[in-house]
Amino acid sequence: MPYVHIIRHGRPAAVWGGVDDDPGLDETGRAQARAAARSLLALPEESRPTAVASSPLRRCRETAEPLAKALGVDVEIVPQVGEIPTPASLAHAQRPAWLRAAFAGDWADIKGDLDYEAWRRAVASAVIARPGAAIFSHFVAINAVISMIAGEDRVVGFRPDHTSITTLSTGPHGLVLVERGAEAATSVL
Repeated sequence: MPYVHIIRHGRPAAVWGGVDDDPGLDETGRAQARAAARSLLALPEESRPTAVASSPLRRCRETAEPLAKALGVDVEIVPQVGEIPTPASLAHAQRPAWLRAAFAGDWADIKGDLDYEAWRRAVASAVIARPGAAIFSHFVAINAVISMIAGEDRVVGFRPDHTSITTLSTGPHGLVLVERGAEAATSVL
């Protein structure tokens, strides 16, 4: 049974809603990325990742780099596991309030110019298409996958901490949750 590990990026140098749309990691985030790589490399051979994939955003790519380097592989950039797209009509400063509203509801209730149910399915499809991979992604994208597996409609049912490693198995019936990663001790809102 092939495994997939989906990892939230390390702590970024700036929070969402800040001035920088694509911040890299701060020093703590870089240390978290190295620790996540060590944890993944220490797994038993049958569940250890052999490939590395990442959201296009810098904080995910930087979190993926230590593992990719240790494995001697390139990081595959997978746009489908990126951040949830903000409606085109929203100004940058409106994104935090829009996210808070999205976090409080169900997938079908998210307001925007996108079918967020379809976005959620695309994230899950991108994950299942990469057996054996460690996939570095984001809070909402990880929730998209977990909610699909659980058959839940809520946007947030899990609060993955920075570099939280969630393990899934892939098989003929889709993704199966093996183990949730560590949850954040504080709210992300």
